[in-house]
Amino acid sequence: MAVTYHDIPIIYEDNHIIVVVKPFNVPSQEDASKDPDMLSLLKEYLRETYDKQGNVYLGLVHRLDRPTGGVMVFAKTSKAAERLCESITSGDFEKRYFAVLSDVPREKRGRLENYLAKDEVKNIVSVVPMTVKGAKQAVLDYKILEKKEPLCLADIHLYTGRSHQIRVQTAYIGCPIVGDQKYAGKKYIRAEHLALWSTEIKFTHPTKKEVMVFRAFPDDTAFPWSEFDIERHLSIKMN
Repeated sequence: MAVTYHDIPIIYEDNHIIVVVKPFNVPSQEDASKDPDMLSLLKEYLRETYDKQGNVYLGLVHRLDRPTGGVMVFAKTSKAAERLCESITSGDFEKRYFAVLSDVPREKRGRLENYLAKDEVKNIVSVVPMTVKGAKQAVLDYKILEKKEPLCLADIHLYTGRSHQIRVQTAYIGCPIVGDQKYAGKKYIRAEHLALWSTEIKFTHPTKKEVMVFRAFPDDTAFPWSEFDIERHLSIKMN
């Protein structure tokens, strides 16, 4: 059954922004598949809820890869979109993820810094030398919250929003994300969905100038999230 806007949980909404939970496998915006996408679905929600006529404005200020679920913010005005984009560029917009990895990294916490390049035809991203044309720097911090070998639950703080970034960088250190058929190789572990979830976003409200934090958490009854004490980690401040 096709996804509708009724399937998208709304966490927060005011005149300038709307914060929602993106379901797994829903594109952030229209792609070649023409499947229902977040931007179009939320425009439909605004059109029907507020009886708007004609084109409805909604700004896509950041994206999640199609297989990834979790919290996202959209801008309801062009001013909000501009200011949120500036926030992302300046580093004021913080993004955190939970991921279940198919192996345990050597270090409990660390920083991954690589240069990535995307093959647009094959839709595959690779770690490459910084001298490769089109290579973009990718930086993230990770912390292992819990182990259930061979799996582990990781808290990931993303500093750069490159395509497939977390999937590629964790696979590069030999710890691909559970359910990732594209990058896991021989370490692939089957799961219904890619075990990567946008857990938290933190940003300054575009008009109120207040720091806002929003969280959403994965279904801890489904594998591999069910292997970990997600509820316990919810009560721990991530830092």
